[in-house]
Amino acid sequence: MLSPLTDQKAVPVSELSFENTEIAFRHSSNSALKRAYWLFKIINVNFLVKIGPPVTNLAMRIGLPIKGLIRATIFKHFCGGETIAECDSTIKNLYEGGVGTILDYSIEGEDDEKVFDNTRDEIMRTIDRAASEVSAVPITVFKVTGVARFSLLEKLDEGPELSLKEKNEWKKANVRVLAICEKAYKTGIPVMIDAEETWIQKTIDDLALQMMRKFNKQKCIVYNTYQLYRHDKLESLQNDHELAVKEGFILGAKIVRGAYMEKERKRAAEKGYVSPIQVNKTATDNGYNNALKYCMEHVDSIAIVAGTHNEDSCRLLAELMEEKHIDPKNPHIYFSQLLGMSDNLSFNLANAKYNVAKYVPYGPIKAVLPYLFRRAQENTAIAGQMSRELSLIVKEKKRRGLS
Repeated sequence: MLSPLTDQKAVPVSELSFENTEIAFRHSSNSALKRAYWLFKIINVNFLVKIGPPVTNLAMRIGLPIKGLIRATIFKHFCGGETIAECDSTIKNLYEGGVGTILDYSIEGEDDEKVFDNTRDEIMRTIDRAASEVSAVPITVFKVTGVARFSLLEKLDEGPELSLKEKNEWKKANVRVLAICEKAYKTGIPVMIDAEETWIQKTIDDLALQMMRKFNKQKCIVYNTYQLYRHDKLESLQNDHELAVKEGFILGAKIVRGAYMEKERKRAAEKGYVSPIQVNKTATDNGYNNALKYCMEHVDSIAIVAGTHNEDSCRLLAELMEEKHIDPKNPHIYFSQLLGMSDNLSFNLANAKYNVAKYVPYGPIKAVLPYLFRRAQENTAIAGQMSRELSLIVKEKKRRGLS
């Protein structure tokens, strides 16, 4: 098991500022800053975000030439490119600011075995890219629904007996997941398994634990994701940690608030069961911060990626690390945000010598659109998030003397 390291000093938390826009946007050209300003102005308008997806999908279906517009705006801001090679400039740009890259092949909603095999191969290529430059690409990620059919996962969660054909299909999905995790293990590159909807999550959780048992004996290679907007996930994290200690492996935990809140509440209401989502934002924040506290109490046997755009949670984690004399470069602790958002957190934390990595989604524009629309819709639902992004961009524009 790893122990907290003490050979490098961080900037004292009392001096850690998330207001320094010069550091936050040092990597952004004037034109990129202006593009971000107008993009967040549009995203800040709920009406445009709601009508955007159907209008864009219609335009793509009937062949209107809007792909170039998407590429030059929302895709360019939130994605690294359409291929791993196209992400190289983004990887370099982030690395120059001390921030790592998590290559996220953002293909969703597919339903074909050949596509699943292709996705497995692509995820393995992201691991190869990481292994070629581990300081710049320190972690990788995938979704189980990228390599297995959603409705099959749903049936597994519900519990009825699978048909022989479905059993064979599930065996193939397991083999794909195993191949990805084995590749990660052999190259020494950690891989995170993303969380998804609650009605397929138990199967994903079980699969993640299987992979951790196999590959996390000496070093944290496989991470599962815990969505703390669920009222049961702090307990789940604690139970999994107790299991890991008992069975002798390191628990890998990506800690997030969650990405499917409105969808989860709507389904619970329609089907008449109790919503799995916390009653309010305060409860979610408390759950998230308590998860951070628990992990810092057990940092030798839990490795975490704290995925958050919440300034208070980032500061809390930094305070906990300082309080417990945990080195900012401890490999068991990463801060993480999405490309194109919360640069004031990512780059100021990196400047203070903490481990930071940004999710860099990539893939064919048409295939990545669901991801982009979900990002926009989620962020308009977060009170004040877009206004905060805009205010920081405006502050930096003024500092640079831009109109």
